[in-house]
Amino acid sequence: MTVAAAVNETSPEKLLSPVLSAFWDQPESWTLETYRRHDGYQGLRKALAMSPDEVIAYVKDSGLRGRGGAGFPTGMKWQFIPQGDGKPHYLVVNADESEPGTCKDIPLLFANPHSLIEGMLIACYAIRSEHAFIYLRGETVPVLRRLHEAVREARAAGYLGRNVLGSGLDVDITVHAGAGAYICGEETALLDSLEGRRGQPRLRPPFPAVAGLYACPTVVNNVESIASVPAILNRGKEWFRSMGSEKSPGFTLYSLSGHVAGPGQYEAPLGITLRQLLEMSGGMRPGHRLKFWTPGGSSTPMFTDEHLDVPLDYEAVGAAGSMLGTKALQCFDETTCVVRAVTRWTEFYAHESCGKCTPCREGTYWLVQLLRDIEAGKGRMADLDKINDIADNINGKSFCALGDGAASPIFSSLKYFREEYERHITGKGCPFDPAASTVWADDTRTSHPEVHA
Repeated sequence: MTVAAAVNETSPEKLLSPVLSAFWDQPESWTLETYRRHDGYQGLRKALAMSPDEVIAYVKDSGLRGRGGAGFPTGMKWQFIPQGDGKPHYLVVNADESEPGTCKDIPLLFANPHSLIEGMLIACYAIRSEHAFIYLRGETVPVLRRLHEAVREARAAGYLGRNVLGSGLDVDITVHAGAGAYICGEETALLDSLEGRRGQPRLRPPFPAVAGLYACPTVVNNVESIASVPAILNRGKEWFRSMGSEKSPGFTLYSLSGHVAGPGQYEAPLGITLRQLLEMSGGMRPGHRLKFWTPGGSSTPMFTDEHLDVPLDYEAVGAAGSMLGTKALQCFDETTCVVRAVTRWTEFYAHESCGKCTPCREGTYWLVQLLRDIEAGKGRMADLDKINDIADNINGKSFCALGDGAASPIFSSLKYFREEYERHITGKGCPFDPAASTVWADDTRTSHPEVHA
């Protein structure tokens, strides 16, 4: 894995800003001892010297925005929690990272879990919560074990439990492993799952800030959002705002994957471009060029090589026709069949649809049937307008954002690569060799040239 802290020293442009990833490459980076050596829990001490409302205002003034996809201001979300209502308040951290291409939270939790725990303590103090939950994707057992150990360490050191650091704050954290349902990444489906029910999106209003977990006021935040808070409290909101842009300040983790020479996590200020990230990571794999990429995972409209210089912040990516999402930069070269890629993504969304609403349940099913026909050479020209119409009937009309995510690659691939769809139909099959896009393809050609003669 590429660690931003290691890359920064060799980057001629010094564009990276390792904060969360600053010591991922050190021995036992996940332990409390290592975290303390790097100013661990100093942000908590500074927060406890302030009033809860002052902490909320400070995080709000820093400009920190949610790193889970929507980019909603974190401090504002905390501010929505009603005070003096006589009900318990809850913090729930969404660690159910499941979208194709998205891979930032799991490495963060594996390498530096205490940054999340400290951030949760600060958030609990701010919203007056005594119980917080981490909802983790259940398949990531090594991360689950590491989180349990980090919670144990924090409790033994007096950071968790009753009277945290003698402040009078009582906080406990429960680590909960989900069952691997992508839909539980949607915050209200996550809350239903956490309560022991089938994970399905809730009808809103009421919103979680009013009636969330156990019908009580609840804040649901992404892992990276909460883990970024301690550094803001410790180093200052002005320091945080010195990075990024005016409306998208700060640092974030960019997950570079696909046909690239140096895949991994690159922590940089918001506003860096894919061109800059590729230049510092070694570019595309040797002998190949970029064809298309996603700025925020498979649920965001794809970009092409024309968008290499789009600043990767919320406003610029939105203005260019996509969404920053989770900053999952999946890069595909010219050997990749767009129809094949979109079909695989759509199969994922059809499989993960909870079935609660008709547009998503039926729409994703029929998109898969039509896309499989097109990929196999059995499609008709009329099918292209048909999949566009089906996607339009899903987009904005489903119960949650899963339907919108399923429609995005349909719209964007037809916009930029309609001619490729047509070649599948007129040529009665896929014109691409699937083996050519594999990671071992070039080695195979070199050692066995007769195979591809």
